[in-house]
Formats: sequence, C-alpha cells, structure tokens
Amino acid sequence: MRLGIDTGGTYTDAVLLAAGDRAAGDRAAGDRVVATAKALTTPHDLFLGIAEAVAAVLREQPAETLRAIGLVGLSTTLATNALVEGRGGRAGLVLIGMGRDSLARGGLDRALDGAPVVHVAGGHDAFGKERCPLDLAALDAALERLRGQVDGLAVTAAFAVRNPAHEHAAAARITAATGLPVTLSSELTSRLDAPRRALTTFLNARLIPSIAGLIDAVERLLAETGIEAPLMVVRGDGALMAAAVARARPVETILSGPAASVVGAARLSGALRAIVSDVGGTTTDIAVLEAGRPRLAARGARVGGHRTMVEAIDLSTSGLGGDSEVGRDAAGGLTLGPRRVVPVALLARQHPAMLELLNSQVERGFTRPTDARFALLSGPPPVPQSLGRSQQRLLHLLEPGPLPLETVVDREHLAIPLDSLVRRGVVAIAGFTPSDAAHVLGLQSGWSRPAAALAANLEARKAGDGDAEALAAEILELARLLSARALAAAAWEASGGSPEAFARLAEEPLFALALDRGDGDGDAGRPLNLGLRLDRPVVAVGGPAAIFYQGVPERFGSTLLLPDHHRVCNAIGAVVGEVVRHVERVATRISEDRLALYLGEEIVEEADPAVARSRLEADARAAADAAARAAGAVDPLVTVTIEETRATLDAGHELVVEIRVRATASGRPRQTG
Repeated sequence: MRLGIDTGGTYTDAVLLAAGDRAAGDRAAGDRVVATAKALTTPHDLFLGIAEAVAAVLREQPAETLRAIGLVGLSTTLATNALVEGRGGRAGLVLIGMGRDSLARGGLDRALDGAPVVHVAGGHDAFGKERCPLDLAALDAALERLRGQVDGLAVTAAFAVRNPAHEHAAAARITAATGLPVTLSSELTSRLDAPRRALTTFLNARLIPSIAGLIDAVERLLAETGIEAPLMVVRGDGALMAAAVARARPVETILSGPAASVVGAARLSGALRAIVSDVGGTTTDIAVLEAGRPRLAARGARVGGHRTMVEAIDLSTSGLGGDSEVGRDAAGGLTLGPRRVVPVALLARQHPAMLELLNSQVERGFTRPTDARFALLSGPPPVPQSLGRSQQRLLHLLEPGPLPLETVVDREHLAIPLDSLVRRGVVAIAGFTPSDAAHVLGLQSGWSRPAAALAANLEARKAGDGDAEALAAEILELARLLSARALAAAAWEASGGSPEAFARLAEEPLFALALDRGDGDGDAGRPLNLGLRLDRPVVAVGGPAAIFYQGVPERFGSTLLLPDHHRVCNAIGAVVGEVVRHVERVATRISEDRLALYLGEEIVEEADPAVARSRLEADARAAADAAARAAGAVDPLVTVTIEETRATLDAGHELVVEIRVRATASGRPRQTG
C-alpha cells in the first residue's frame, strides 16, 4: 500500500494505492486506486490541509491499512509557483572569483531582483588550479553587513565544478559565523557556465524555507498518524528522492508537481504517445510523452523565465490556471494571469463576512478599480526586525481578517509594503478568477457561488457592462483560447521550434485565425482557411482540466483523454516513480601527454586515455550508486554512457581532448513491510 500526497497552490490531494491485477487490464498499469481526497491547501499552516486530505482517504479504511502503508510519496508545485510568481525566502549570493559583469549573463540579474550580492576574490581556472587565494577577510566583512537581511546564502565560485575547495571553505566560514543554511553550486550541478550555476544556486537558497516547511508538515503528520513508511519527494524529472535530500536541494523540486502529474497521467491513461497538460491553480504545464516516458529538457528546467541547471522533464509552463487573476490590458481587453490570486468564491467560503463587503460594493452604485479585490495574510509573519514600519502596520491591520484593497491602498496608502509582502508570500491578494467564473456558470461548486456572482457583477461594471454571466463565459473562453495557444507553443518547441519564433508566429493574424477555428471547415465568404494539427491525443489532468480543455484538442484535429482520477493525478504520480540519480565525471587534456581527471573533490593526472576512461567510469559508477542509495533506492542498477572528443593532429594522429562519463543509477524506492 502506498500513500501519495500532492500540495498545490489551491488544493492538497491525497490518494491511497494498492497493487492491482495487471491481468485484469487495470488502467493504472497495475496500481489500484483505493481512495482519493482533496482539501484546500492552507499556506499559513500546511499541516492543516495535508492532515485533512490524508484523514479523508484513511477515514473508511480498516485499522490495518496504516500498518500496510510501505511508502509515502510527496509532490508539490510550491517551488514552481514561487518562481513563476517571483516569491521566495530572503537569500543572498556570494560570488567567488566572478566579476560584476557576470550578473548580466544567463538572466542572473533579473533572478536576483535586488537581492544582496557579495563579490569575493578567489576561484580556480578551467584546470582546477587556484587562480587567486580566497579572501576570507572580505567574506567576514560582508557577512557582518548582511546580518539580519537574509535567511540563507548561495555560494558560487569560478570553476567550482573543477575544484570546489573555495566553495567549501566559504561555506564553513558562513556556517560558523551565521548558522544560516548555505547552498553550494558544485553540489547541485557538474556543468560549467558559472552565471547559470549561480542562478540555480540562488534559487535553491530562496526555496529552502518553503520546502523545509512542507516536509516538516508531512513528517509531523506521519508521526501523529502512526505511519512509519519512508517519505519520498518527487524531483523535477519525475524520479523520487528521500526527504532529507529534498531538504538540502529544494531546487530539484522545481516542476515536481507537473512531473508527478505526467508520470501519473501516463499510468492512468495508458498512452504511449501523447501531449500531457496539467492544469493547476497557478500554472498550466505541458509535456510530451514518447514511449510512455516524458522527454527531459536538454538544457535544464525553465520556470518563471529562468533557465536553470536542474534536470527536469521538458516542460512548457505558462502562468495560466484556475486561480489566474482576471485583469484588463491597456486597450481594455481581458487578461488572465500570470499572477495567482485567491478566488473570491473561496475567500467568502473561508471568511463569510466578505459576502457583505461585496454586496456593499455592488450597492453603492459607482465603480472603483479595487472593487472585488482583497488583501489577506497567507503565511506566518516574518520576525519584526526584518520588517519596516509600514509593513508591520499592514500586517497588524490584516491580523483580524481580510480587508478590501481600497482600504489598504486608497485609505491607508500601503501599496508599496503590500507589494513587497505579496512577493515574499506573507500576504495574498484575492480577486476574480476563472474558478469564480466557473462558479457563476454552475460548472464548478464547493465554494461561495453568491460571492462569485457579486464579484462578476463588479468586474462587468468595470468594463461598462452589467452582464455578469456573459463576462464569466468570456473569461472561460479566453482560458480555452490561451490553453490552445499554450498547447500549440509546447508542440512547436517539441518539434524543434524556438520560443522566440513562436512568439513572432503567434502575432500573425492567420495564426490567430487558425487557432480560433482549427477545424478546417470553410466559412462563407472566407476562401482561405488554415488549420493546426497534432499527431497525438491530449491527456488533460488537474482540477480545472475538464473546463479549460473543453473543445481545445479538437481545434488541432486531436482528441481529449480525461482519465479517471485526473483531478488527483499528481498524487498518483508521487508514488509510482523510481529513484534515479546521475553523476558525471570528466577528463580534459591539459598537455600533449596528460589528461586531468576531475573526480569529485579530487583531481588526478593520467597519460593513458584508456586508463583515464576506466578510472572515470569506476568513480562515476560508485558515486551514482552511493547517491541513489542516499536518495532512498534499493539495489540500484547503474548504467554508463561515455562520450569522447578527439582532435586530429598532423599526419592524421588523433588525440583525446575530453572524456565525459555519465553514470545513471536507478532503483525502486525503499519501502517498509
């Protein structure tokens, strides 16, 4: 028996799986779904939502079920959502041997968004030799200046993947001086490209608090429930890792939820070739299945506009979901996302007094831009020392409950602290969303339909139109159009096209015409009709999938597969994967007769390429096996690929310039019972 948990921005899902009868043609490829449940995610205390969902799946089970659970799997969109929305903990970046010009490369400056950066002399060269001594005195002075400003630090040194000595020395100094968590670039990736390593390391440091809080909540629940099974967390490539590994490397949970969803969708649908679209509250994530497995991103996961070095499924992510904020562009046209807001219908269910406030806004007869918008606490407040006076005042005002945005912005003039605390995830905005539109039209239930109707009335009035139902229908049609566009963009990139080329193509009127129609049928008076075609079905999963994808695959001459249990697909994928770890070892030519072998923290020289190759393989195999076991695998199987780069010299003589060995260890996760 296995327990799967997925914590998303809006809902936390739980499933209980048992081994099924493959001979009976079980759709979940041998996994029988015993029970499923959904509960609202509780950002202020994640334990509450998780406990409610797990209690619901266990409620009608016999007492021996707890003892029969041998594995608990956890997937989450918390890391993905934080990056898409620009939220996260307060982190600083220490760059060793890297100049200020490096900030402009790889999108690093944009990712930092004003976070403190410390430049320290040091670093190594491409051969792992010290280029300059590490300036620990400068580091000490910087740490003193940063005291109280950050909750964690990321450290990236020049060519640390060749020699991590300066990163390790800096980490020891930071830990001794501050006690703050430290992330080292050399422990996250073995690839060159220091700015992208720095970006990935910085994002990891920002994500540590939220992922640690999630794991703490699940481990507390398991302890209180009496479940003694090991806890595994889904990585961005769909593989599993032990919770302890996820704590230290939360950046690897980027795309965890979508990856689990793709793995679960493949199991539930039985499709070998398909396009999988996972529609959540904040994002729509689209992946391509080949031979029943998702494609992996060759250059690393791209989320929130950041190209990281995290190994993950090749995913196209857009800020479109059930809780996307409804807005207007400069021309007055409807927009959706990318920011997630709390749906008004959900807010009113949790805080019934909001219904009266909405009604009073409707009755006053004039319209404000802030109508149907509210501010509320969404997480535990930071320590007061890290807040300014206006931030503290805002939190004090919100302590009794949500407030209309007009009170916060227009009367109290707290727009700037509101924006800063929203970015930190401490305060949330509530507003009208596609989920509210679905409530208005009776396509979704469970929250406050009267609140959704009042908010729709206010939004329609802002546009100079009083037809709330027409507005709701227009919003859902826009959601379907944007879903179709996201599907086309993902298929375009999977076919080898660039995002930039697609953006240009999408601006063409003929493309918009093809996307709007997509059925290839002629219209009277229109001699030319264009159509777009997909070569495989679309598997849609996630809570809003049935609404968002109604009629969408048909625009591409395709069909929609909506599997049973598609609403909890992420939680299913959280417990059906394997543990997989990759290790790379590299040798590079440093002279005509010598190769340098980079074996983790050790650098050795070897003359014979065959000996070098053998030593690299042996070290990579051992390291991959150890990494897989540490991540929770049982008896992992290790496979190795070797790539060599050769140069041809005079007289046709070949010289091995580089040897790159990649070892992959995979195995089933450790279970009890």
